[in-house]
Amino acid sequence: MRQLTPAQRTVLEKQDHVVSSEQLLAWGFDHATLSRRVRSGAWQRLHRGVYVVHSGPVDWRARARGALLLAGPEAALSHRSAGYLQRIVARAPRVIELSVPSTRTPPKTPGLTFYRRERMPFVLRSGLRRTYLPETALDLLAHAAGTDAAVSVLTESVRAGAGPQELLEIARGRGRLRYRGLLDEIFGGRDGAVESALEYRYRRDVERKHGLPRAQFQVRQVIDGRLIRADGIDVGFATRVELDGQLAHPGGRTAQDTWRDNAVLLKDDERTMRYRWVHVAVTPCDTAGQVLSSLRKGGYRGTARRCGPGCTLVLSGY
Repeated sequence: MRQLTPAQRTVLEKQDHVVSSEQLLAWGFDHATLSRRVRSGAWQRLHRGVYVVHSGPVDWRARARGALLLAGPEAALSHRSAGYLQRIVARAPRVIELSVPSTRTPPKTPGLTFYRRERMPFVLRSGLRRTYLPETALDLLAHAAGTDAAVSVLTESVRAGAGPQELLEIARGRGRLRYRGLLDEIFGGRDGAVESALEYRYRRDVERKHGLPRAQFQVRQVIDGRLIRADGIDVGFATRVELDGQLAHPGGRTAQDTWRDNAVLLKDDERTMRYRWVHVAVTPCDTAGQVLSSLRKGGYRGTARRCGPGCTLVLSGY
């Protein structure tokens, strides 16, 4: 009975124990042997011409490897599948997505989605072939379900290692791109890069729409020998803003948050205005009014404005 050699087993380990029929035939196996091993349960057929050479569970990496072998040597994992490998996407996607050259038409296969592309993005070939991180980010951006999701894609991509300027440069070479304006606003604006969907909404819906001064965001300072970071500081008006997202602060403020607020109050006599998602996304006008009151206590003498006919910002006395 034909057995795998040590060298062939090394190849299989690198391929997550998934192999194509072309490889197996080149190694001296024949079609009858392949069929017999699948019938016996020793091996499993993932797709036509793609096998898993064991009888155990098939994990996500093995499924992804099988999809690549089916799609051919120019294919690459892309969109959510590449994003999962690159830590933009938190969970392994149920459907594996791949990009292939437009000259290739892989067979329709359950559990797989193929994007045929006139211009293939830059591909990383080490490990599981996948699109380059900034290319993945732009693919995900084009499929984002709304502005908040688009902001999250971009901010998570930067946390994963994508450079903002490289994102802008690659986007310029793509022609039409969904959310291009948002991309330019987040990474090309004079206020610096945005770090979360909540921060983006605060800048847009609380500050800009109500004509409030622009805070300096993500400011690092040393207070009492400790390095702290403020989400936003309205310099000169004794006001700080902390935006507590539900994922980052599921139980509300932390002990470190409380220490920081107290230390800032004692050292610089600055008030910390702490807001959650509901304050920024649901009641931005009320939040703008509260921030305005704090700014006025800090010496602000400028004006604010209503964002529209239904705005609830209270302007009396200002």
